[in-house]
Formats: sequence, C-alpha cells, structure tokens
Amino acid sequence: MKYAKKDAKAYSRGTMKGIWAAALTPFTQDLAIDEDGVRRNYDHWIEDLAIDGFFVAGKQGEFFSMSIEERKRSFELAVEACAGRAQTIMSCSDQNMDVVIDLARHAQKVGADYIVVHAPVLHFFKQQDETLLNYYRAIAAKVDIGIALWSHPDSGYLMSPELCNRLADIENVVAIKYSVPRPMYAELTRLAGDRILVSTASEEEWLDNILELNWQLYLCSSPPYLIQSKVDRRMREYTDLAFAGKAEEARRVRDSLEPVRAALKNTRPPEKPHSHQKYWQHLLGQAGGAVRPPLLELTEAEKAATRAAFESCGLRTAGN
Repeated sequence: MKYAKKDAKAYSRGTMKGIWAAALTPFTQDLAIDEDGVRRNYDHWIEDLAIDGFFVAGKQGEFFSMSIEERKRSFELAVEACAGRAQTIMSCSDQNMDVVIDLARHAQKVGADYIVVHAPVLHFFKQQDETLLNYYRAIAAKVDIGIALWSHPDSGYLMSPELCNRLADIENVVAIKYSVPRPMYAELTRLAGDRILVSTASEEEWLDNILELNWQLYLCSSPPYLIQSKVDRRMREYTDLAFAGKAEEARRVRDSLEPVRAALKNTRPPEKPHSHQKYWQHLLGQAGGAVRPPLLELTEAEKAATRAAFESCGLRTAGN
C-alpha cells in the first residue's frame, strides 16, 4: 500500500480526485472475461479520455455473475493496466462478510488504492443503524486499505446522513458513493465533508456539486467513457473548467452534452442497461462484448434504434 491505515483519510483527500468511472466488464461470446478487451479499454480510458480512476467489478461490471476468483482476477487486471497512470477502487461488496474481507485483503495485496463496500441487504427494515455500524467497523478492523461506503436503494433502504456521519469516524473510511437524493448528500457533505469525500453517480449533477458543494471526486458510473471519445472530451473539459473556477464556461460545455445524454438515456431498454451500454461502447470502438445470463442482450431492432441515436447525437468520433 502507498499509505498507512492511520493516514488513509489524508491520503485520499490529497489523491482521490477528478473523474472516476465504473468499468463495465467485456465478456467473450463464450462468456469468459475478455482480458485483452479489458486492457484495451483501460488504455483508451486513461490515455485518450484522461479518466483519473476506476471502480472495478461493481454492479456495472456484473460482479453478481462472477466467481470470487474472477472478481479477484478483475482486480489484478485493473491494477496491472492502470500501472501508476490511474487509480483503482475495487468493489468487495457481498452478502457474506467473509467474502467481503477475502476480496478486500486481495485488493490490498495486489496494489489497489481503495475498496468500496455496498451496504448489505438486510432482512429487516427497522433500526438498522447499529447493525450497519457493526458491519463496517468489523470490515475496517480486518484491513488497512481505505474504504468507501456505498448506499443505494438496491439495499432496500438508504443509510441516513446522520448514520454516515458516524461511519465517517472509522479510521480508514475515506469516501462514500451516496446514491440518494441531492438534499441527503448535501447534508452529509455538511456533516462529514471534513472527514470523508462525498460523491454520487449522477453525471448530470457533477458540475453543480463541484461549484456548490466544493466536491473534488466523481464516484461514479459509466458516462466518462460513454459520452466522450478521443476527439470529444467534453466531460473532462467542463470538469477542468470548473476546478479552475470558470463556472460559466463549464456550464456551457456541460449543457452542450445534453443531446448525447438524451440519446443514451432514451434508447436504453429498462431491463437491459448493461447490454445497451456495451453496444454503445462497441459503437465507440471500445470492447463491449456480451452480458452474462440472466441479463438480456439487445434485439436487432434495439441495436438499430441505438445506432441511429448514436450517429445523430453530436458526439464527435474519429470517424466523423
């Protein structure tokens, strides 16, 4: 590790910055991890799109269809591919705490920068705060690596800002991916922004969160490599303008991406977010690949509609 456990908060404050992306995992037609495709994607994302860090083997990455060994291999591939050019945060989320700790220790061993752990699904919905405190404290006690919390409606509940404020006191809790309404994450920023980095997955809200909440970290989803190309890096551009204090210029660039966002959103079948994003990657020249069952592939008609929207949305690519 690049830092001691006691220094995790300070280290993250100094280095966990900018645009991070949740990596989709390309699979071959026989549903193996496409390791060459993984490497090509990271090279493109780092060298051409200037993405600062990667969220590995999360829900976007289909961790739920991977074996433990495949998840560990995904960690290794990411660390090897980033090789000091970008940072990594490994999703160690699982319902079994022993699996979480096993994955966390592996992430630490292979050189990941951080881990992220999703709030678990609980089979009761009243007074879960003490259980969640115990959950994250137990994990943090077993590893030295910096931990990001992750609260999302998928858990069946949302962790309150007040609970997250208490969790922020854990020595190596450094950040949170807080997939909640803006008033909740604004309140957590007020309560705990001096101890953890607060972020959310919405790219549409990223600029306002830099300007109004003084955020330094986008953590994260797939837009950094879906709404950008080697010759059209407008998310990078508006982010850098915002960090430089050029708010009006940043807003103009951010707003110019609205047709791209609309094309991506309006052609995405509700049951097929992964296959839709992977097909969009294919259109961009990235390694998208297949999805694993039970996820559904796009129909030919859905591909045609997506391709037409992609070609008319105004995202510049090397071929146009």
